[in-house]
Amino acid sequence: MDDATRKSGAQIELEGKAKELKGKFKDALGNLTDNPRDDIEGKADQLEGKAQQRLGEAQRNLEDVTKTRRDTGI
Repeated sequence: MDDATRKSGAQIELEGKAKELKGKFKDALGNLTDNPRDDIEGKADQLEGKAQQRLGEAQRNLEDVTKTRRDTGI
């Protein structure tokens, strides 16, 4: 994947947050309708979203270090 198509850490974090919110909604819907499938899928989406946010955060930190090294010539 080249630089033009690679997602930034911030983009990955944002997508993770959206997935987590979707999961919270699905979880609440499952609780409201007594649908265990929605409840379980909602919890899984929340977990996946949180992991994706951590991945985005790590990538953002790496981007910051890379930029700093490039700017300082290290």
